[in-house]
Formats: sequence, C-alpha cells, structure tokens
Amino acid sequence: MTQPDSPRPQPDSPRPFRVLGIQQIAVGGLDKASLRGLWVDLLGLCPSGTFRSERENVDEDIVVVGAGPMAVEVDLMQPIDPEKKPRVHEPALNHIGLWIDDLPAAVAWLQGRGVRFTPGGIRKGAGGHDVCFIHPRGDATSPRSGEGVLIELVQAPPEVVRFFDSVAGAQSVQGGFA
Repeated sequence: MTQPDSPRPQPDSPRPFRVLGIQQIAVGGLDKASLRGLWVDLLGLCPSGTFRSERENVDEDIVVVGAGPMAVEVDLMQPIDPEKKPRVHEPALNHIGLWIDDLPAAVAWLQGRGVRFTPGGIRKGAGGHDVCFIHPRGDATSPRSGEGVLIELVQAPPEVVRFFDSVAGAQSVQGGFA
C-alpha cells in the first residue's frame, strides 16, 4: 500500500518554532511501585511530585534526572482503572515530551502540514505548562503523525529558552551547532 504524498514545508514558510530538548518521558505499568523500584531505588532519580487525573485515567509519580532548566522528568504512570482508556501502561513507553519555544506557532504550522493532534488542543499539563499531543497515527484528514509514538509538545518557560539560547550561542561560536 502506498502512502499519500506528505505535505512539505514551503520554502517561503520557515519553521516558526524550535525544539529545545526533551522535557519528559512517560513510562507506564500496572503498578507504579515497581517503576519506582527501578527509577528511584536502583537508578537514583529524584522524586519531585505526583499527579492524578480521573479524566486521564492516570496516577503518576514524577521523578527527575539532571539539573537546572534542562532537567528531564520521568513520569511513572499507572492506570487508575486498568480496564478504562486511556491505558497509560500500554505501551510501557507511553510518550515523550519536547520543549517547544513557541507552542501556538508550532501547532498552527504543523497542522498546516497535515499533522494530526489528539483531541483537547493546547491545555495545561500536569507540570503547569501548556501542552498538546501529536497523535501516534494519522488519518485521512491529517495523514502526518508521531509514527506510532505519542509526542507531547510542551511550551518551554522563559528560563529554558534562555538557557538553550546561551548554550546554543556558545556552541555556535565553538562550531558545535549550526
């Protein structure tokens, strides 16, 4: 089966946003105590909070790796009810989150190129940042997708943007970044 031609960015329409780094990874299991046993007890990540949402069928512990504005959350998720959707434990690597410097511009630009988003649009996420999700599968209306991966786009706060700009600027001077 052939895939339809994917919409391509037009030369006169540059990408109006930047991906600054990984904000989080979310892993799921039927019992978050087992996940904590690995990520906290064995690997030594630091607990930083919890989140529970009946609507999203999730009870999660938030742990952190790294430090400063570019620290990465690892969300340890278990379903409140394993029989209900969403099934946050399937797949075990539930989603990745990316820091975006201009979330509304990113969403508009990506939608204009046929990217499918999950229902709900831009909204406040568990960490208090504006978020939205690229759907793991495309459809007839929006054929572009996360290619099997749920991708969370997260509005980067000013301190993350400043940190990225300072590191990228230093790397550019040293020839590390384009």
